[in-house]
Amino acid sequence: MPLVSTKELLTDARRNGYAVPAFPAHHLDMIRAVTETAEAMQSPVILQATPATLKQVGADFITAMVRTAADRVPVPVSLHLDHGDSFTTVIRCLRQGFTSVMIDGSHLPFQENIRLVKKVTEAAHAAGVPVESELGTIDASEMTDPADAEEFVTATGTDFLAPAFGTAHGVYRKAVRLDLARLEAIACRTGIPLVMHGASGVPPEEIRRSIRAGIAKVNFSTELKQIFSATLRRFLTDSPEETDPRKIFRVAREGVSDVIREKIAWTQSAGEPHRESPA
Repeated sequence: MPLVSTKELLTDARRNGYAVPAFPAHHLDMIRAVTETAEAMQSPVILQATPATLKQVGADFITAMVRTAADRVPVPVSLHLDHGDSFTTVIRCLRQGFTSVMIDGSHLPFQENIRLVKKVTEAAHAAGVPVESELGTIDASEMTDPADAEEFVTATGTDFLAPAFGTAHGVYRKAVRLDLARLEAIACRTGIPLVMHGASGVPPEEIRRSIRAGIAKVNFSTELKQIFSATLRRFLTDSPEETDPRKIFRVAREGVSDVIREKIAWTQSAGEPHRESPA
């Protein structure tokens, strides 16, 4: 089916008590693993690309691959810019047909972050595209203040917010400690779907508790990259004479599909595309 708006997906997720899993669109095999597994499990999914991926692959290639993959499956798929690093990057993705964009101004002072997100939101909304933003510092000790979050959302008009409540990008070096009371307060004061960044390594029960507290989108990336690399490395070691890229990458794609299946189960999104939303 054609690409759908991320806002449509997250609104339904928040209303019905699940979260939409978001996976990286690094290359064709990763994209196919996501959409084909989503079809098998009847789950909506988000494919997202960072500025680094856009630089490596090209926004036009990413859009074409994701759109083609989405057209082949009967489940909702959206295309998202993850951690957009500038207004220019956002505009480039809007022109390519991304169905949501994130602008990450979390490294900026509070008022500067507001100004940047408001500027992006005005441009994206003019194109009918929702915006994700970040407040607080994920990977650090600066957690998001609920009162600041309310002010931020009101001032910017952002559609989704990624708050800092104890998650971290990449590999966790110590036990995960999430501040779910803080998360629940942010959800109550903002009234918009919230996003969990750095979910690779977060135990499934903590993901489910976070969903109950307000999370409607969960980002997974590190674990997919790890299993893709490990499966590829193992296959090439065991089959040194194999030179056909089609066979080599098919094995890695199958390994990634197992992880995607697990994450879809954790977010409780399986079967959601065909549920009738309450009036």
